[in-house]
Amino acid sequence: MTMQERSEGRPTPGWQNVKVEFKDGIAWVFLNRPDKRNAMSPALNREMIEVLDALEIDERCQVLVLTGAGEAFTAGMDLKEYFREVDKATPIEVNRVRRDSMAWQWRRLRFFPKPTIAMVNGWCFGGGLTPLVSCDLAVAAEDAVFGISEVNWGIIPAGNVTRAVAEKMMPADALYYLMTGETFDGRRAAAMRLVNEAVPGAQLRARTEEIAKKLMEKNPHVLSAIKIAYRRVKEMTWDESEDYLYAKAQETYSTDPEAGRSKGMSQFLDEKSYRPGLKNYRRDG
Repeated sequence: MTMQERSEGRPTPGWQNVKVEFKDGIAWVFLNRPDKRNAMSPALNREMIEVLDALEIDERCQVLVLTGAGEAFTAGMDLKEYFREVDKATPIEVNRVRRDSMAWQWRRLRFFPKPTIAMVNGWCFGGGLTPLVSCDLAVAAEDAVFGISEVNWGIIPAGNVTRAVAEKMMPADALYYLMTGETFDGRRAAAMRLVNEAVPGAQLRARTEEIAKKLMEKNPHVLSAIKIAYRRVKEMTWDESEDYLYAKAQETYSTDPEAGRSKGMSQFLDEKSYRPGLKNYRRDG
């Protein structure tokens, strides 16, 4: 099935290692290997690339929520399939496996044009921190278990796990958990700002839906520009950022199908019908 066919409202094709459900503008993307605690295999990684390709142009997806089937978000990389099966592979084959893994976990996911939320419903270990950090927002169950346990089995947290940890966690916290391999729960993850917040497990889906619906109230074109601009300017100097943001703003306004800037300015300055510091402009106005 082509991407065009997916975007025309036809059912999403079945993947074996990833499950997608649509409801009220939210695409719920489940890493779907519950018997393996959703450990990420080469096959799952390839399917996730296809999923992101499909959802990028599927109008049923206004917000993407990444989570795990069963009782885990993901236990990280599947040690048997990811490591043992490439031990005898050629360098080119090994690079292809690595490329597919990184292609979705941070390259595609970080710059996905639609808002993304990681819903951490259980175990989140090692390589699972990369897609977690790559999502725009993250909500965890209070009793979710996190771990960066690579040190316990004699390897370093590669696959950009260490980079993901450095992106979100303060140095003292990052180094402590990288070097000890100790686990921590969702409450601690929220306190360290690895996730935005932690809630009781029974409230996790409802709270995630609440955040997703709040995002869907906003202008999607502008929302996409904001998240992409944020990620870009983090790598720039202040001077470079100033030039980029002025250009990005002009490009955003000139290509916005909704003409949000014009509506917002008119409703605030002329009609005096809303206060932008308190609520969104009327998108149908």
